[in-house]
Amino acid sequence: PESMVDDLLFGHEKGSFTGASQRFAGFFEQADGGTLFLDEVGELPLTVQAKLLRVLQEREFTPLGATRPIKTRFRLLAATNRDLKAEVAAVRFREDLYYRLNIFPLQLKPLHERPGDIVPLARAMLHRHRYISGEMQLDTSAIAALKAYDWPGNVRELENVIQRAMVVADGPTLSAAHLGLDMAVSPR
Repeated sequence: PESMVDDLLFGHEKGSFTGASQRFAGFFEQADGGTLFLDEVGELPLTVQAKLLRVLQEREFTPLGATRPIKTRFRLLAATNRDLKAEVAAVRFREDLYYRLNIFPLQLKPLHERPGDIVPLARAMLHRHRYISGEMQLDTSAIAALKAYDWPGNVRELENVIQRAMVVADGPTLSAAHLGLDMAVSPR
């Protein structure tokens, strides 16, 4: 919800609304001197986009219920799966914010266009999710299946497949059978 995004980003003072029993330092305050990553920035409501633009331009913001602005220094990384130029044209994304964010754009190719990344990503995900069932390895059939699949859901789909395989595996090695990939995915 818009009010929740606003609160998370900019914070609030104690007593600024019903239930605000203590002060909350928003993400911009928490990121002071560091880096803040905003995922799916293209989903932000226009009112929050206006506040984000002000923080980027002025390097200050005012938490809900505060009487003075707070200065902040941070590096911002923003990601989206939307075409922000098209969103600007459709008046769903602020043009001035688009240009403020578009300092150093990186366009990542879909996973099916980066086949060399699939196995290293899968291994990193096995390590990250080792809490599920301990350290696990990929056998040659799993590696072949991962490379052969088209990955229409990109890295998020790969992570889901790895997590599911870790749950259903009956030992420390994942095979193609554990991955549950539908190899009949239509070509792009």
